[in-house]
Amino acid sequence: MKTKRKIALTICALAAIGLCLLLIFSLTGCGLDTGSKVEALSYEDAVQEVEAYYAKIKPTTISARLDTDMNFTTTAALSDLSTFPVTTVGKADVVIEIAADTELSDTSEPDNWANVVATAFNRKGFKLSNGKTVAVSIRQIVAGETVTYMLEGNYRPDAFIPSHAQWGEILASRGFATITLVDRLVGNTAGILMKHDVYDTFIANHGEVTVGNVLNAALNNELVFAVTNPYTSSTGLNMLAQMLYAFDANNPLSDKAVQALVDYQKIAPTAAYSTAVMRESAKKGIVDAMAMEAQAYILNAELRDYVYTPVGFRHDHPVITFDYVSEDKQEALQLFVDYCLEPEQQKLATDRGFNLYDEYAGQDDNLVGGDYLSAQSVWKKNKNGGRPVVAVFVADISGSMNGKRLNALKESLLKTIQYIDSDNYVGLVSYDDQVYINLPVSKFDNKQRAYFSGAVKDLSTNGSTATFSATAVGLKLLLDAKEEVPDAQLMLFVLTDGETNAGYSLRKISPMVVGLKVPVYTIAYETSATGDLITLAGLNEAACINADVEGIVNDLRNLFNVNM
Repeated sequence: MKTKRKIALTICALAAIGLCLLLIFSLTGCGLDTGSKVEALSYEDAVQEVEAYYAKIKPTTISARLDTDMNFTTTAALSDLSTFPVTTVGKADVVIEIAADTELSDTSEPDNWANVVATAFNRKGFKLSNGKTVAVSIRQIVAGETVTYMLEGNYRPDAFIPSHAQWGEILASRGFATITLVDRLVGNTAGILMKHDVYDTFIANHGEVTVGNVLNAALNNELVFAVTNPYTSSTGLNMLAQMLYAFDANNPLSDKAVQALVDYQKIAPTAAYSTAVMRESAKKGIVDAMAMEAQAYILNAELRDYVYTPVGFRHDHPVITFDYVSEDKQEALQLFVDYCLEPEQQKLATDRGFNLYDEYAGQDDNLVGGDYLSAQSVWKKNKNGGRPVVAVFVADISGSMNGKRLNALKESLLKTIQYIDSDNYVGLVSYDDQVYINLPVSKFDNKQRAYFSGAVKDLSTNGSTATFSATAVGLKLLLDAKEEVPDAQLMLFVLTDGETNAGYSLRKISPMVVGLKVPVYTIAYETSATGDLITLAGLNEAACINADVEGIVNDLRNLFNVNM
């Protein structure tokens, strides 16, 4: 039986500027170029190269304006709900909207089970006891985002199908009267993947694959274990809960567990922005073990040489509704649930990789309800092992950014200032065919926030696109900041809407990027990602994201939850 605990934790503000920027772009992802080989410089040689390039570029420093009118809002900055598409549209007297996790609600196989079943259900012409016709609409939205929009954005779906019940517990802890119509709609599990040779060695040394044993192996430098963002990823939240439980089963939120998590985060890789990025790291031999759902593993041919072991609590996709939903819609939901549970629909789920590992009962984590929010907060505060983050944002202000793109960029940055934690350090560089230092790196206290706000508001467009010259300047700012904050984690974020046509080339700067080991997250802004942006992000296992003006705020929030 789970024991509910209350712990006094200050929920730290999301490290936002970085997060914000990634959120400015919709999380479609543009992949990594794994074929490019770069001759890396040593760290010392890379530092010298950055210094030399900086001297040649001669960036112009612009005095930042202190924005005394800045609104230090605490209102959540969210993109419009329409950024999460309705992938099945129902038409009837009574239409129920279901927020379904993405492994069910995509428009293509194998992740389209909910849409296939909903479409078939709608064609059947079901009616309520009062004669009204019913239909189902499906919104494709990851479970963590559904919870965020319900808690912060006043989103009220008629039903919610998350990967696991813990998301519903979070909503219940925040005052939602939840009603579980079925505990299991389609079965799934989270688990740990290991390559066969790693698995064999691990079993010989540790006996069995458990989260606790994997953490011990990682702390002993026997392997590298990768997970995803626990704010959005159901598997990420599951693994976080299991980590804390492994550190202290009696009280996973105790000082002992938190300190153990801090110690682990000092040697752990940054939580992967996406499963695709994590998989690329594994292919390159950077990651030895990683967390993933069984359904994704079973249907991914690239993972055939991995061994999968279920761990944590089960992912059985409960159907959750709420007391604000009308009686007609409650009846309609029950009709839909009953239809989903019919053998024919369950076979479709099995064909798509669900309903496996039924023998696995799952593992308790001794957390309940709001404890999961506290666990997220603990992870957020300590995910860099107690080290501050130094981030420089490199913004394209060339002529093609004029109008909608630049306005959206400004708006999203200003909205997401609240998500940058004050313990981190932030700077801003912009560029056209020249490079400008708009804001030197400094700790992100209220004064730096006001300077950042003023610098963003004053951005204007002109000229050509010198992306890689600006990248070199951003690296110089990071290195200068590291002299003052030697234990900091360095990150660079490059936002651009087009290909480079001025300044230095990617080929020139790549060796020093690799030598410095600075992850460079690239955002292809309202355009298709180019090979250069994909390659730049892939140099040090960062992400390249195809930007969408409407979804920018969410993309930034999620990216920086992982990194800042």
